[in-house]
Amino acid sequence: MGSNPRDSGTDPGGIGSNDAPDASITSRVDLVTAALRDAILDGRLRPGERISQEGVAEDLGTSRVPVREAFRRLESEGLIILVPRSGAWVAKLAFDEYTEVYRIREWLEPPAVAASVPHLTDAQLAELGSLVEAMEAAAEPIVWLDLDRRFHLLSYAGAPLPRLRRMIEGFWNTTQQYRRVHFDYLGGSGDLSQVHAEHRLLLSAIVRKDAAAAEELLRMHIRRTRNDLARSPELFDQ
Repeated sequence: MGSNPRDSGTDPGGIGSNDAPDASITSRVDLVTAALRDAILDGRLRPGERISQEGVAEDLGTSRVPVREAFRRLESEGLIILVPRSGAWVAKLAFDEYTEVYRIREWLEPPAVAASVPHLTDAQLAELGSLVEAMEAAAEPIVWLDLDRRFHLLSYAGAPLPRLRRMIEGFWNTTQQYRRVHFDYLGGSGDLSQVHAEHRLLLSAIVRKDAAAAEELLRMHIRRTRNDLARSPELFDQ
């Protein structure tokens, strides 16, 4: 399922057992949830793949109780599907879900970036520029997708709208697999130039503190992504 947390010197079975025994179960649930989420988002667990409750518990050195709770959390995020008497499965790619979620992102994210632009610090603007440059140099899909996610979520960081930012981050989790398919769709031809150009234009608007331009550029950026995959329904599960 991925690297065992023991590799980093952490004993999953002992989390919270020394200083906060009452928090032990919650800590283990957090650990399992994070490990599974990372495995799904970086592609180690693929769409439609079954996740063994027993296997996860053994891999992370915990009981099945926190694994069951982690499954419930990930189901609420849209990352897995729980099937009675069958178990947990990584959510498949569905065209209807893709279309709906990307339309929601078109409605939510452009106002968020507009609200964020006036409040972003010089340090955050510099980091946004570094992320754009790193994306243009990245060759590995996992690396590029992580940089892209960090760029967009950072661009919303100045918005004094914490509930909206949490909603947006949740939708980013839900759409991670679609973003991977979209990267493959573009990267297969080796042409990410349009994406890079859109990021540069968006960055320029943000640095200029032009909230209206940033809002409209982001709306077009999300819409183009949605339309790209809408032209290739064969990429989705039937």
